Amino acid sequence: MAVTSTRIRLGALLGGAVLATTVLTAQSAVAAPSAPVGAQAPSAAAVTKLSHSDAANRLRGAGISWTSSGGCSDRNNPTCTSFEQINLTTVQGAITLKGATGCALTITGGTETGHASGTYSHWNGYKLDFSPTSCLSNYITGTFTNIGPRPGDGAQQYKSGSGNIYARESNHWDVTYYNCGGC
Repeated sequence: MAVTSTRIRLGALLGGAVLATTVLTAQSAVAAPSAPVGAQAPSAAAVTKLSHSDAANRLRGAGISWTSSGGCSDRNNPTCTSFEQINLTTVQGAITLKGATGCALTITGGTETGHASGTYSHWNGYKLDFSPTSCLSNYITGTFTNIGPRPGDGAQQYKSGSGNIYARESNHWDVTYYNCGGC
């Protein structure tokens, strides 16, 4: 209780944003997991999750399309492309990317099962896969910082100014959104 009182006083001195973050952290009693080397971790505040339909409407409204090898959106089917339980900041990050690049963007992977596991995974709402068009690839490689190969699979990685990571896999860009990319 003494710690909470100290945090509340500190929040009152510094403003409501510190207080709100402290309260969310204290309520959850779980610290944010560590981000991979070279990445910024999300804040300890709760992550906003979206339904498939809400995310699809936001993406469609921004002119971003998606495809599914199975022609479906079932999160539990690996041949589908689902946005169920995607983080709001991931959708906002894709929209920011669309605006910055001016490229046509096509999502080929969302939150469906079948991707690698981990804290910052597709399943947990942090990742999207994009078709590697020349427009998108030229933007990523010409704008973001090359941070070398990803351990495990050797995919070449590029880090945006906001800390999001773009990894060039064999047939797509695997993007990890730690934040909305400056939205």
